[in-house]
Amino acid sequence: MQRKFPVYGRIGLALTAAAWLLNSSLPGLRTHLLFFPLWLGYILTVDALVFVRKGHSLFSRSWKHALLLFAFSAPVWWLFELINLRTQNWVYLGREQFSWFSYFFFSTLNFSTVIPAVFETAELAGTFRWIQHLRSGPRLHANRRMFVVGCFMLGLLLLFPRFFFPFVWLSLLCLIEPLNRRFGFSSLWAFWERGDWRPAVALGIGSLICGFFWEMWNLHSFPKWIYQIPFFGFWKVFEMPLFGYLGYLPFALELFALYRLACGLLKIAPCDENPLTSSRTGNFQQTVPQRIFWSG
Repeated sequence: MQRKFPVYGRIGLALTAAAWLLNSSLPGLRTHLLFFPLWLGYILTVDALVFVRKGHSLFSRSWKHALLLFAFSAPVWWLFELINLRTQNWVYLGREQFSWFSYFFFSTLNFSTVIPAVFETAELAGTFRWIQHLRSGPRLHANRRMFVVGCFMLGLLLLFPRFFFPFVWLSLLCLIEPLNRRFGFSSLWAFWERGDWRPAVALGIGSLICGFFWEMWNLHSFPKWIYQIPFFGFWKVFEMPLFGYLGYLPFALELFALYRLACGLLKIAPCDENPLTSSRTGNFQQTVPQRIFWSG
């Protein structure tokens, strides 16, 4: 059945286009005001695309739970900012022109778009047929060694950031996923034990797509971020060195693990735990966590 592109998707397109144009053409400080509407428009647009392809989306299933993603996102990204105080892999140009309060306010507002953007794009990626038709992969069984590896990686990262900075995109995953499994919270590990890597692939592709737009829109922004990556700071695509884009793949898995941990600890139902009906295939799909990332 052919579905119309929702009105809020058209609003999102207009919002993104206007913010993109203004951010690219206005002089001086501007991006702290335009980043949020730019990415809010992106999120609404992608959600509308998901709705067209699947007949449901994060906002259509529960707009309240979808809005919670914004609330979770800001503190999660501040955690990465805390780690970056040690690694110094990225710095913000124009930071000195803000008071500590205004910097915190605008940063928190803009950081709130990270998780919604990644999860929305991951759900869109999950409608790609090549992801839906992926065959079973290697099985990973839960054990305590993954948590120990995560502790070791985080320790090396903090002690020797120049050499072990890539662990920022792996250590938290290794730490959080075993905790989710131990506490009985839904996690990606349940799928890995069955050899089902489709949720992880959809998340990684979604994050990589977001990464492309983050770096593209950042190029002509101010304030903006630039990178200081040891050994691999060459072959730049926008401001990001080419090899740096690899970090977006496990980054999405860390976001998902942290989100699941927060939902479990706060006893909040995650936004994707819903009975989903695939209108394109006509098949009813049971209530299963992470199903949104490939159900079509």
